[in-house]
Amino acid sequence: MKDFNGKTAVVTGGASGIGRAMGELFLAKGMNVVLADIEQGALDATVEALDAGDGHCIGVVTDVSKAEDVQRLADAVVAKFGAIHIACNNAGVFAGGLLWEQSVADFQWQLDVNVWGVIHGIRTFVPIMAAQDGECHIVNTASMAAVTAMPYSGIYHMTKHAVLAMSESLHHELSFHVPNVKVSVLCPEAINTGIAASERNRPSGYSRAGDIVESDARALVSQALADSVAGGIGPEVMAQRVFDAIVEERFYILSEEAWRESANVRLEDVRLGRNPTFAPPVSR
Repeated sequence: MKDFNGKTAVVTGGASGIGRAMGELFLAKGMNVVLADIEQGALDATVEALDAGDGHCIGVVTDVSKAEDVQRLADAVVAKFGAIHIACNNAGVFAGGLLWEQSVADFQWQLDVNVWGVIHGIRTFVPIMAAQDGECHIVNTASMAAVTAMPYSGIYHMTKHAVLAMSESLHHELSFHVPNVKVSVLCPEAINTGIAASERNRPSGYSRAGDIVESDARALVSQALADSVAGGIGPEVMAQRVFDAIVEERFYILSEEAWRESANVRLEDVRLGRNPTFAPPVSR
């Protein structure tokens, strides 16, 4: 895609972090932007901050874990702007700890948002794009966690591996059946976002008695994540990577830093059939 002016992008998880940065960049390129988020207050504040008063930016409160919410989002976008040219399935959450100590709710919450959110996006947005003339693009946010596997965050890694695999299959299916629609998968490293504070948006259905198991491992990884993202790169860097990948029709949007080296170690483990190497990213 080379021409963005007057076209429409929808971004889930759009009230903050990478989602907000993508929305801001798309607006700067002359696009209409619809931001979706589960957090009403933050979404309203973001739309107010980004909208120039010309109606090119709107917000729709959306729980991406629910198919009907994502369909309602798509309906609102089409009703307002007539088409969807870019869809960024970006919403994500994190809860860490030892796999055998984490609750079923920890598994279900991350699967529902990180995986089902992308599933609902694909099932909703691709048919709309397929029926349109012209170029369209899907962007699924995974993580460098999709190409690595570290301790104390196994559920998150699992969900992001699923997003990557699903996106790779989608790439082939689109090329065979809907060539006007392209797909990219975004794999951020440590980004200065609110992912470490995901629990602020954890719905009550995943927060009943016994659903949040406090443990040393959970506290350790939570603090490590908070420290990592606090010193992470700005989300606007990710937004620019996404924009460049759309222009270039490039599938993989990967880190070029320490996380890439960790991913290469894992790939070598697989290639050689050796046991997994503990190779956390090390800044140089």
